[in-house]
Amino acid sequence: MRVLVVEDDPQLSAWLKTTLSDALGHADVVDNLDEALAAVSVQPFDLVVLDRRLPDGDGITLISRLAQLRPRPGVLMLTAFDDPVEIARALDAGADDYVPKPFEPVELVARARAVIRRLQVDRTGVLRVGNLSFDTAARSVSIDGRPIPVPRRELALLEALIRRAGQVAMRETLEAAAYGFDDEIQSNALDAHISRLRKRLRDADCSVAIKPLRGLGYMMDAG
Repeated sequence: MRVLVVEDDPQLSAWLKTTLSDALGHADVVDNLDEALAAVSVQPFDLVVLDRRLPDGDGITLISRLAQLRPRPGVLMLTAFDDPVEIARALDAGADDYVPKPFEPVELVARARAVIRRLQVDRTGVLRVGNLSFDTAARSVSIDGRPIPVPRRELALLEALIRRAGQVAMRETLEAAAYGFDDEIQSNALDAHISRLRKRLRDADCSVAIKPLRGLGYMMDAG
C-alpha cells in the first residue's frame, strides 16, 4: 500500500507520514500541487491525502487530474474547512472522503482504510454491500447473484448510495447523480424514487438497508 500526502504544514506532514506509514504501508510527502502531479505521474498511489490550502492553489483542483489516473487513487481531503458547503463541494468534485481538522488519529486511519477498501472493490468493477451487487460496467444489479431490473434514475441513486455505503449520501449529491442540469426536480421527487428503490430491493430479499437521515440525505448499510 502506498500513500501520497499533499500537505504544506511541515509538522503535520511529518506526523502524517509516520502515522500512515505505520498503519498502511509506505507514505510519501509533497507540499504543493505541482509536486503532487509530478509524483503521481511517475508512481502509482493507492491513496492521496490532500490538503485544501496549498501554496500554489486549492487542493480540490487536483481531484479531476487524479480521477484520470489508472488505477485511480483514493482521495481523502484533510483540511481546516468545516463548512458543509465546502465539504459537499469536495465530495461532489470526486473526493472519496473528507476529514476536517482537527481530527483524531484513529479516525483518520480508519477513514483512510475505508477509502482504500471501497476503491479496491471498485477496481473489480463490481460494488458489493451485503447480498447486493452493482456491476458498474454492465450497469446491472443482482441480489445473491439473481439479476433484478432497476429503472434508470433508481439505478443512478443506487450507485451513489453504494459508493458511499456506511456514510451519509447528501440529498444534493443524490439529486446530482439522478437528475440533469435541465431537469425540474419536484420537492418530494428524490424521496419518492428512494421509496420505490427500497421497496424493489426489499421485495427481492435484499439484506441492505437504506436509512433516511432527516435534513441530510440517506445512508446505505449492510443491515
